Amino acid sequence: MNGVRERLASRALTSVAVVIAVLWTTPALGLLLSSFRPEEETRTTGWWTLFGAPHLTLDNYGEVLSGGNGSGRLAEYFVNSVVITLPSVLFPLVLAFFAAYALAWIDFRGRDALVVGVFALQAVPLQMALVPLLKLFSQGWLFLPAWHLTGPARFGQVWFAHTVFALPFAVFLLHNFLAGLPRDLVEAARVDGASHGTLLLRIVLPLARPALVGFAVIQFVWVWNDLLVALTLTGGTAETAPMTVRLANMAGTYGGDWQRLTAGAFVAALVPLLVFFSLRRHVARGLLAGSVKG
Repeated sequence: MNGVRERLASRALTSVAVVIAVLWTTPALGLLLSSFRPEEETRTTGWWTLFGAPHLTLDNYGEVLSGGNGSGRLAEYFVNSVVITLPSVLFPLVLAFFAAYALAWIDFRGRDALVVGVFALQAVPLQMALVPLLKLFSQGWLFLPAWHLTGPARFGQVWFAHTVFALPFAVFLLHNFLAGLPRDLVEAARVDGASHGTLLLRIVLPLARPALVGFAVIQFVWVWNDLLVALTLTGGTAETAPMTVRLANMAGTYGGDWQRLTAGAFVAALVPLLVFFSLRRHVARGLLAGSVKG
């Protein structure tokens, strides 16, 4: 009797999961189909009419990527997105890895309080930190470039902002993972005379690969889809702005050129989707880093 109930419950849960998946993906399917429909049909009929009278075109993608009428040129902004995203992933990854190792395996006064402080920094909203950060940029504070700089020099401001905002979560995630590594392995290496540099590069780094890749994917998707920091710090010009800024400009106030917006949205989503699905196993392992010890 219990076995029958378990099978019925399993089938019911499976059915509910299928229904939720269909409802969740239907709008995305509609956007995808709309990106291939001619402009006139997109304005006058719904995307579901495509199944009865299929008329497909790639003109929307051509106009979005290289259109010269002000509705496209996403290819230029695509390069900006790559230039912004890759350093914004690499910088916090490297800095957080060194910091997490120090907090996990080096004894020093105030270490526990520092770990608590790093954890608490995750509660600070990004929007609250933008105003002080803009003030620092406007004053040319220390090594930060002055706010009046234009062109590619402003990429440094975006890299710095994304690095600062990502460090608390990165350090917390990597610290939890590194703290859960076998202590006997590290102690044996220390007895054999291994320095911190040797431990870090030859022992800890290979073992920490799941957590590193997991954070890298999360940070990549976050920075690639970011609009607030990019719009605030790049100035929104074609020389430095990423694709999210261009898509927001294309949407405008009333969301015109619907067929181009859908095409542009899928062009922007292609890269993070490829990155996520190619490394999805590492993402799951990275998110669970340090959750179970032993």
